[in-house]
Amino acid sequence: MLGPVILAASRSDKMRRLVSAAPGTKQVVARFIAGETVDDVVPIVSELSGRGLEVTLDVVGEDITTVEQSYAARDAYLELIGRLKELGLGARAEMSVKLSMFGQSLADGHELALANVRPVVEAAAEIGTTVTLDAEDHTTLDSMFAIHEELRKDFPQTGCVIQAYLFRTEDDARRLAANGSRVRIVKGAYKEPASVAIQDKPEIDKAYVRIMKILMDGEGYPMIGSHDPRLISIGQELARRAGRKLDEYEFQMLYGIRSEEQNRLAAEGHRMRVYTAYGTDWYGYFMRRLAEKPANLLFFVRSILTKG
Repeated sequence: MLGPVILAASRSDKMRRLVSAAPGTKQVVARFIAGETVDDVVPIVSELSGRGLEVTLDVVGEDITTVEQSYAARDAYLELIGRLKELGLGARAEMSVKLSMFGQSLADGHELALANVRPVVEAAAEIGTTVTLDAEDHTTLDSMFAIHEELRKDFPQTGCVIQAYLFRTEDDARRLAANGSRVRIVKGAYKEPASVAIQDKPEIDKAYVRIMKILMDGEGYPMIGSHDPRLISIGQELARRAGRKLDEYEFQMLYGIRSEEQNRLAAEGHRMRVYTAYGTDWYGYFMRRLAEKPANLLFFVRSILTKG
């Protein structure tokens, strides 16, 4: 039951300082974070693209506290889009954004987040790509879905994320599948109470399969976010049963995890997108990756001990 403990630590300033100062942290963070700047990440986009992989880029740093920080987040994405345009990489790389980073949790946060994300979505469309709105904790989802619906009026390719462990998600999936949305399904990586989320991992997997079927049978574009070989195999079978062609859905995995499997799926003709995060404020993202898989935590601890 380490996952909930790690997720709680992801919100702790004291733990942030301890983890940041640990001798082995930099080595482990590099496994999940592609760099700190646009200059760091652009060569990685080119390299992944050259291997037949597609990319979604996340500028990490959702824990903001001021309006000025929300503007800086918007500008960081606009800078990224400008660089992708210069290099002609727009068609291979989309963006993933967390609306909390755009001010969603601040005063008048819904309107602020919408105002900040709209120019990013517009700029992405101009270079032939799109934006996916990441899901965060359950208290933010009504706002996220409302912003998604608003953006799709002008940019119907705008995507969103749903989380299999939430009780509400099957209903959300039916609505999104019916209106033709691009939808990424993930298991969920936030500490949620039993009143809103499934707590048992096997039951989360069952919910994930049910939701995949809803999306595959619907009118939208499913994006299967998973490293689980069994769920990937089931996703392929559900796509086949639904009569979907290989370009009518995709798989997504995190940068630095199961790279051989990413290459294998791409070689078989599947659309395979690598979720690639970068930036200096990596702590919250990094801790959620540790929480998702105990092996990641063991890898981190071993690295600290060997570097100490």
